[in-house]
Amino acid sequence: MTSTRVARLPRDQRRSQLLAAAGDVFTSKGYHATAMDDIADAAGVSKPVLYQHFGSKLELYLSLLDEACDRLIGTVEDALAATDVNRDRVIATMTAFYGFVSEQRADFRLVFESDLNGVPEVRDRLDALVSTLADAVAQVIAEDTHLPENQARLLAVSMVGLAQVSARYWVTEPRGVSQAEAAELVARLAWRGIRGFPRTEGS
Repeated sequence: MTSTRVARLPRDQRRSQLLAAAGDVFTSKGYHATAMDDIADAAGVSKPVLYQHFGSKLELYLSLLDEACDRLIGTVEDALAATDVNRDRVIATMTAFYGFVSEQRADFRLVFESDLNGVPEVRDRLDALVSTLADAVAQVIAEDTHLPENQARLLAVSMVGLAQVSARYWVTEPRGVSQAEAAELVARLAWRGIRGFPRTEGS
């Protein structure tokens, strides 16, 4: 009987391969129904190789969640920095959310539909994600409107919530609305609200 040797990869490449396989398995089966054996099989490695990189299933899941959160934060921050025209900022931000749920299906499931919301390590990361996104939006609102920080942050949390909930609804029940149409519709709604706080020049 001959055994199949696993090709040796640099540690970073192997880690990326394992994370990609785990993302697919977690997305299709859910966390609780997934075993480390399933992930090792999907990655084409032995379970000892998997454990060389990740000490537990939860550690692996948290690593995936961290990467997903970082990608969404980077996408939204890039959208906010892409223009200084506020209407275009709103459109770009909504487009970023809808692009995330459309193109990063594994990421979307981890961030918006985690079945581990009751686990403190997961809940802390998801809370930190919303807080970081709200901080980025609040900074723009405060700079442009000179609203007090607490008011700007409340508006920012509301806009992040609108983007997150609507994007999640759209990707699960699209009902014939294209990604571009959905992002534009929700951006128009958000803009009609936020433009009630006019941009202030100077102090």
